[in-house]
Amino acid sequence: MTTASDSSPAGSSAAADPLDVLVVGGGVCGTALLFELARYTDLGRVALVERYDSLARVNSRATNNSQTIHCGDIETNYTLEKALRVKRTAEMIVRYAELLDPATRERCVFRTPKMVLGVGPAECAVLRERFARFSPHFPAMELLDKQAIAAWEPQVALLDGTPREEELVAIGIRRTYTAVDYEALAASFVDQAHAAVASTDRQLLIELGTTVTRITREGEGYRVSLSPTPGCTGATAQGRREVWARHVVVNAGAHSLLMAQAMGYGLEYSCLPVAGSFYFTPDLLRGKVYTVQNDRLPFAAIHGDPDVRAPGKTRFGPTALLLPLLERYRPASFWEFLKVLRLDWAVLAVFWQLLRIADIRNYIIKNLLFEVPWLRRRLFLADARKIVPGMQLEDLSFAEGYGGVRPQLIDKRQRRLLLGEASIEAEPGLVFNVTPSPGGTCCLGNAARDLEQIVARLGCRFHRERLERELYGEAGAGPESVGGSGPAAEQVGVAG
Repeated sequence: MTTASDSSPAGSSAAADPLDVLVVGGGVCGTALLFELARYTDLGRVALVERYDSLARVNSRATNNSQTIHCGDIETNYTLEKALRVKRTAEMIVRYAELLDPATRERCVFRTPKMVLGVGPAECAVLRERFARFSPHFPAMELLDKQAIAAWEPQVALLDGTPREEELVAIGIRRTYTAVDYEALAASFVDQAHAAVASTDRQLLIELGTTVTRITREGEGYRVSLSPTPGCTGATAQGRREVWARHVVVNAGAHSLLMAQAMGYGLEYSCLPVAGSFYFTPDLLRGKVYTVQNDRLPFAAIHGDPDVRAPGKTRFGPTALLLPLLERYRPASFWEFLKVLRLDWAVLAVFWQLLRIADIRNYIIKNLLFEVPWLRRRLFLADARKIVPGMQLEDLSFAEGYGGVRPQLIDKRQRRLLLGEASIEAEPGLVFNVTPSPGGTCCLGNAARDLEQIVARLGCRFHRERLERELYGEAGAGPESVGGSGPAAEQVGVAG
């Protein structure tokens, strides 16, 4: 296995020596765990394997997600209780960014204004009531009338230079870190992990272009079969072989469920992949503008925001397309989808429950039409004009190659769609994490949860006070801990 740290001796191989922890998946969640293991524990041999030949190629790729820090303040589908949980986890990204040098920080996180817009009496009443309940907990919130909205976002409140006729109210956050390049963030996690083990005898190993083909229990740990991923150029894989690890965490999106079910775990779940497409316009917005969520729809409402990788453009979306693929632009993942679908009467019952609701049925049909080349811009324009009323058809262009797949899970036992994350704890020392949106926002919080379990099981030194100070902004309750004592990080399951 190739080394990702100068502290690793030349020619070292994870096949020759046991690993303390093996992380499967090189997206933002897997690399966040790698960072926390390197910085806050004294584990001697930690490895990460990624099946593509570079990191963050699937849902963490900058083009494949909404590039948002979901704090719960303007996401109207969050209850206050959920928003407060998500806020604590989301702020970890901001605090982590403060550890970075300014140039790296500016590549990872971005400050813009943000708001959620209410259009019409019903939505405006919802936002006024929400502001009254949420603002004591989110003191940066401002309740904006039409004039204030125009000052923040002229294209939203004005049509041909005059105020829109509709009643408008918005909840706004004037200027904070709102956007993330999760691809750049993943790269920074790896760099910081390297720095944490530099000048020590600890080994941090990363292997790209490597597919996990099998995980089996062996003694107090797990034997993991690895093979080079076909077609990966520039991969660092060393051929087919096996490694042994004391603890294994799989952070591979929908493929986590695929691996779990191959071992006989998570069979109570099915997967409903929801793909999202985006549209580009010229630079119409100064910051993020969300819309009020329809409570009857289990899908996010569209929003517009400046794209972090496309200067001078505003990105609108996402749409929500039920797509039989685990990866948006990899047709071969259709066969993987069939494996995790596990179609039976329980899954069909959930589909029926969704389709029998008129709002959901019409929404699904409309989003199918959004994928028809000639129709899609014309249909999407009507929705986008809720945010920018003066938008013209010629302003819109379909964002080719943008949009990922969220692996929404179906609980077959309860016959319902799960609007959040799932963590399948298969056996002691083996966990499979499925993290749909906003898994990126929760990456450091989810890593802290897994870190607690690793520390408790392996008995390594844990610099708890340092983690709490740096990532949670807490002074710490006492001296740095050894082992797994102290409160475990809470798992956050949210819709997005």
